[in-house]
Amino acid sequence: MKACSFDKLLPYLEQYMALSTAINIMDWDANTIAPEEASEYTAKALGILSQEQFCALINPSVKEIMGQLDEKSLSDKERAILKKLKKEFEKSESIPADEMREFGELSSRATRVWQRAKQENDFSIYAPYLKKLIAYKKKFATYAKKGEEKLYDILLDEYEESFGMKELDRFFLKLKEEIIPLLKKVSAAEEIDDSFLYQDYDIEKQKEFNHFLAEYVGFDFKRGVIAESEHPFTTNWHNHDVRITTHYYKNNLASAILSTIHESGHALYEQGVKDDLTQTIVGEGASCAMHESQSRFYENIIGRSEEFWEPLYPRLVETFPKQLMDISLEKFVRALNKVKADLIRTEADELTYCLHIMVRYELEKQMIEEDTPVEELPKLWNQKYQEYLGVTPKDDKEGILQDVHWSMGDIGYFPSYALGNAFAAQIYHTMKKELPVEELLKQGKLSELTKYLREHIHQYGASKEPRQLLKELTGEEFNADYYIQYLKEKFEKVYHL
Repeated sequence: MKACSFDKLLPYLEQYMALSTAINIMDWDANTIAPEEASEYTAKALGILSQEQFCALINPSVKEIMGQLDEKSLSDKERAILKKLKKEFEKSESIPADEMREFGELSSRATRVWQRAKQENDFSIYAPYLKKLIAYKKKFATYAKKGEEKLYDILLDEYEESFGMKELDRFFLKLKEEIIPLLKKVSAAEEIDDSFLYQDYDIEKQKEFNHFLAEYVGFDFKRGVIAESEHPFTTNWHNHDVRITTHYYKNNLASAILSTIHESGHALYEQGVKDDLTQTIVGEGASCAMHESQSRFYENIIGRSEEFWEPLYPRLVETFPKQLMDISLEKFVRALNKVKADLIRTEADELTYCLHIMVRYELEKQMIEEDTPVEELPKLWNQKYQEYLGVTPKDDKEGILQDVHWSMGDIGYFPSYALGNAFAAQIYHTMKKELPVEELLKQGKLSELTKYLREHIHQYGASKEPRQLLKELTGEEFNADYYIQYLKEKFEKVYHL
């Protein structure tokens, strides 16, 4: 059979990316400014677009062209695209197109229903949708199953290749063995006063400061926008249009600040992808965990440090003089790093954060591998929170309904947050050997840190796998010990242990 040119794939790839852009735009609109009653009608359009997007790649013509390509004759970029395309094809080929359309409609509706259920504090509104979403995800995983593969391992692989249940069980066990004893030491120390963060903070002034903050971190407003949503998120059409959201609370100053820094970290990754990769299937972050490593690096390692706030804090005091005039920089930074076993993942401190992820990871395993009924999830959620964090949600809103992910069909995503924290700590360990990080932060030169990350991670998009990026940057394989070392050093210092 005669080899064909890679160019024959381009019309299919371009159609796929165009449809992906259209879907992302509609999702963005649905989660930010769309009117409440639009969801049912918009869901139909999204379902059709999802089916068309699926068929743009998963079809006999694409399969035939892939079979005729000579990989030796391809460029590095083309080989990376082909590799990802083959994996996507292998995963999705057995899924009927009409089921993909139905799932697209369902996830669009479910997200809106989740928002209403959360507002009304009623899991029963959302439960039927979650039950259907779980059924679809299990069905799709069954289509892709080979031999004795576990369904949840297949779902995990969608978000983080080579981190299945065996690897994650070992990872979480190590964290549990180290974090819980450290948490007990911190809990026994003198409590940090953060009450000043929960005064009355004008939301319009918060918006003004957070716009400035995103720009200060490095978010390029010529290639992006910031808006509001119930759950902060980042999305993009390409590296010249990246969009972030945050959520403002009148009586919680830190929430929007940390969310803005977090989402800006995601955005810097997407804005840093090379132009020749953007608008291709490898023109995005290498994986969910690598993406989270960037957002968590900026939010926690950088954004909660005294060095970061040294040049920035006077601007915040100027914005809120009544609330912060008598609060020193040291007191403010210690407040940002206060450890408190609490209920809300997005508001969690660094030390307890992974315990929140463990709850979700274990429940997902039960959903998929043990067929745990959806109706039992709120009770199981509450039990695990009491077991791991010593707190129990008073209602569904601060319990099972707090996250948007399952409504979008993202079952298997949560472990990426914990892995992202560990990736970030390992990257930071190496970065400190090569850059004067603290001095750069004191001088407000975050661009030097972003330049370093862009050189080693961002520019490559998904053309390199996360383990490869980590190995090339740090010189070793994934090692969670750096994360544990980082947590111990940081909180022993914060709490004067």
